[in-house]
Amino acid sequence: MSSYRSLPHSSFRFEKILYQKSRYKATITINRPEVHNCLDLQTLQELGAAFQDAAWDDRIAAVVITGAGDKAFCTGADLKEWHRDFLPKPNDFYKWMGTFVETFERLRNIGKPTIARLNGMAVGGGNELQMSCDLSIAAEDAFIRHVGTEHGSVPAAGATQWLPLIVGDRRAREILLLCEKIPARKALDWGLVTEVVPRAELDTAVDRMVAKLVRKLPECTRYTKQQLNFWRDMSWAMTIGHARDWLTVHTAAPEIRMSIEAFVKKQPIDYEKIREMAAMRNAKEVPKKRRKTKK
Repeated sequence: MSSYRSLPHSSFRFEKILYQKSRYKATITINRPEVHNCLDLQTLQELGAAFQDAAWDDRIAAVVITGAGDKAFCTGADLKEWHRDFLPKPNDFYKWMGTFVETFERLRNIGKPTIARLNGMAVGGGNELQMSCDLSIAAEDAFIRHVGTEHGSVPAAGATQWLPLIVGDRRAREILLLCEKIPARKALDWGLVTEVVPRAELDTAVDRMVAKLVRKLPECTRYTKQQLNFWRDMSWAMTIGHARDWLTVHTAAPEIRMSIEAFVKKQPIDYEKIREMAAMRNAKEVPKKRRKTKK
């Protein structure tokens, strides 16, 4: 018996995701609706295990990734975990980010088509998760948004690398710098999603797409996907290590600390105060010019 066989989905004891396999489809659901399906360390680890099992299951033709409930697909990193674990010990963020990178790489290199089922908002790392998939189908009331520059992070785990490839440079800058909602229909026009359907038709649309993928050759599909990944892999490989280090070093920076604390306390961020503090701090660091002496 092969050492590289998959296991029955019922053999896994996941706590933060749901994992099901039915004929040729594997469905992975982030099961944290109470926190908008955000990603903490355990969720990332469980996703990685499910991705590996689906990759090793030769019967599976397509992997569907979604979120529990009807409000959120995924909203990226768990900022409460960030506040609890990384503000006191910033260097531990390097370890968390390593797990994040490994999980997303495992998804991108899973060897079979992946479909993001956008049952709700995809925010920050949630959009990076859906962009890591090959195809995506969104409910018409879903939206995509990035909030890194508002809430204390840099969207460099896929967004800065892939958005210019998908929507173009100007639109990528608009999404990442303005942090405004991109409704599903606009996301479709911009190429951020593959299809938009009424919420009641979401599962039917996903099953229809899976059925099309079943009727494709697995090895040819796998290598086609590998070739399609070239530009994403290149931009990712050139930047993700730098992003991991920069984010770790800056986790305890004043502006990040203040924004994370405001988020946890459900308070508005005082952006003007942050700018004034930075200006005062920089002014103290500038050495006074020596006075010219008269000859």
